[in-house]
Amino acid sequence: MKKIVTIIGARPQIIKSAALSRAIKNHFSTFITEIIVHTGQHYDENMSQVFFDELGIPAPNYNLNVGSGSHGKQTAIMISGIEEILLNEKPDAIVLYGDTNSTLAGAIAASKIHVPIIHIEAGLRSFNKSMPEEVNRIMCDHVSTLLFSPTQTGFENLIREGFQPDAQKPYHANNPKIYHSGDVMYDNSLFFSEFAETNTTIIQDNDLEKGKFILATIHRNNNTDEPVRLNALFNALYKIIENNSVDVLLPLHPRTEKLLEQNLNQELYQKIKSNTHFKIIKPVSFIEMIALEKHCSIVITDSGGVQKEAFYFKKPCVILRPETEWVELVNCGTAIIADADEQKIIEAFNTLISKSNMQFPDIYGDGKTAEFICKEILNHF
Repeated sequence: MKKIVTIIGARPQIIKSAALSRAIKNHFSTFITEIIVHTGQHYDENMSQVFFDELGIPAPNYNLNVGSGSHGKQTAIMISGIEEILLNEKPDAIVLYGDTNSTLAGAIAASKIHVPIIHIEAGLRSFNKSMPEEVNRIMCDHVSTLLFSPTQTGFENLIREGFQPDAQKPYHANNPKIYHSGDVMYDNSLFFSEFAETNTTIIQDNDLEKGKFILATIHRNNNTDEPVRLNALFNALYKIIENNSVDVLLPLHPRTEKLLEQNLNQELYQKIKSNTHFKIIKPVSFIEMIALEKHCSIVITDSGGVQKEAFYFKKPCVILRPETEWVELVNCGTAIIADADEQKIIEAFNTLISKSNMQFPDIYGDGKTAEFICKEILNHF
């Protein structure tokens, strides 16, 4: 029996971990024991516990309850807590997801005491080191033993950074193994797609017409904390509503909601609050998000995960960032990078919404990525 410690802390990691936990439960329960550590990086119950309950993820064995704080303080507390757990549990490996502070803390803690690291979502690059996530993912990749990239581009990024695609066993941090594995989030989207149809009323509750509304998400600090960028984003959304007589649904993180009144031009803020087509709601569950992605006409987002999910459900996407790790979406012509440029956002929306015969090729695997990862864990450890 192999023992792995899985580190999760932010909403996307909690969701991603559902695929691996489900694969272990259904196919590898006699071979792999999973110890789940929740760092508490997202400490709001609506942003965390609801996902455990809804996705059927096992309750965490440990919760560090770190809560909010500066990058340094938050990461330091997590490093200390994770190290103690690893010394106590003595796992064969630690599993890390994505690029959050929880990922960085797990990578530092494990590498210092020589616990092998498995990085899921390896190789993704924005090539913008001013993003904390970019630093986190690079540092995690370069101390990992098994690296699972969801895309061919990510796999090629690792090769350019010196990883050897033909590395031979035994694998370790100095001789890592890299894979183009497919995406565990595609596993989840396929698995929960039908469930979403009968287990949420989010469309009806918000008086939305299927195929006729825009789904928007805005959460990145450089968009929410900088008034110039935030005003540009909301000006663009407001003008799109005005010009197209269309509803925009915006599930908003509690922190971002507080910043709207503070950072938006007051005239714009009042117009948004009084416009019935601009529907700002509380954060939604993963199942509700799937339903919204399936039935919207287009997605406008600064979220990396939502960009991909839009693609899974064959929806065009306007990206509210200056770059994306998911370059395949742009190359396919299904997504356009507009950053926080009001005119570019409007132009991107108009281009995508009028585009016909859009192609969504199969680039994220076969929906069984988590099973493949489990098999490779057993093959190595």
